[in-house]
Amino acid sequence: MADNTLAINGGSKAVPELPARYHFGKEEKAAVDALFDECIVSGNASGYNGPEEEAFGREFAEYLGGGYADGVNSGTNTIFVSLKSLELPPFSEVVVGCVTDPGGMMPIAELNCIPVPADTAPGSFCAGAEQIESRITDRTSAIVVAHIAGEPADMPSIMAVAKRHNLPVVEDCAQAHMSLIDGRKAGTFGTLGAFSLMAGKYMCAGGQGGAVFTRSEEQYWKVRRAADRGKPFNLEGHTNVRYAINCNMDEIHAAIARAQLKKLPGIVEHRRNFVKMMLERGLGELPGIYIPQKDLKKGFEPCYWWWRLRFMADEMKCTKDEFCKALVAEGAQILPSYAAALPARMEWFAKRADCHPWNNPLCRSDVNAVYETPNCDKVIASDFVFFIYESYGETQADQLMEAFRKVAVHYAK
Repeated sequence: MADNTLAINGGSKAVPELPARYHFGKEEKAAVDALFDECIVSGNASGYNGPEEEAFGREFAEYLGGGYADGVNSGTNTIFVSLKSLELPPFSEVVVGCVTDPGGMMPIAELNCIPVPADTAPGSFCAGAEQIESRITDRTSAIVVAHIAGEPADMPSIMAVAKRHNLPVVEDCAQAHMSLIDGRKAGTFGTLGAFSLMAGKYMCAGGQGGAVFTRSEEQYWKVRRAADRGKPFNLEGHTNVRYAINCNMDEIHAAIARAQLKKLPGIVEHRRNFVKMMLERGLGELPGIYIPQKDLKKGFEPCYWWWRLRFMADEMKCTKDEFCKALVAEGAQILPSYAAALPARMEWFAKRADCHPWNNPLCRSDVNAVYETPNCDKVIASDFVFFIYESYGETQADQLMEAFRKVAVHYAK
């Protein structure tokens, strides 16, 4: 007979142990070994802007359906380089979704522009088109929109807003390497797509890395110049043409990224399959749990960097925190709140009036503006994070389903 006593109350854990990701293997090692073998033979260390990075750029662009891609050294710098390549006016405003990694917002200020947080769409962690448009002023110069948790933001509607206001769009795809809208990949709708390749993402280039994508060859060369100290790429007879810093990806990280890119479709397929397993086992039918992805528009397909689930407080006799703590005790990997991804509620933003660019006399924005985000507040309060990996299979689906069942039944009204 199954032990229905919660682990948090002394019962047996439903999930004894979860496997690691195991997304690195002999392919990545072989790619790096080959580079080192070349270095030993030549006597020279590997650098950057070499054949591995060029090949990675080509292959990444092909994976996205054609265009141009440049490897850079971090996910944060994909946003920095993307915005730098747009040559935005100093002290102009950039509308950015309020739910994002700090690295998705801070580059705006680093480029002497003013980040303006936009609310999420109702029931979503992604900024909505209507909410973005409500933040646009005559000072707005660009839009940054993140696809949070691998759920695609409503890019067709957002691009319609951008077109009305003649604004470039940077898609922050740090969590959405294979999110789809009607079969089209996230990152291919905007002017630029910014992809993090750090260790925790679907695919990675090692510890840190990133890729910037565009369909425009002209914009691509601007990206290259912005990523490498303004070097005159594709401009003959010039010295460095603009000031910029070094955000290059190197050959070793590019070699790893090439091996990882081959695995990316399988990684995402396994994650989607695991979600399907859990739904087939009845996760969405348990008391206290709602599957918010059911509300996505037709043709919108997440790729599940993690799985966002909704706690239905009116069905339960516990709080969301208590519910999540009980799941953690059962062995599930759960984060009760995603409030850590609200950079406009952090110290740096609260103290912005005393800092550049806000305190510069040329700044015309309201440095004390209060950006209300009621949709975000509601979804942060109700939703929690369920971490899933591509290494999970039938065994983990059975065990995790039992963990959710035990907790949901115990706390149900």
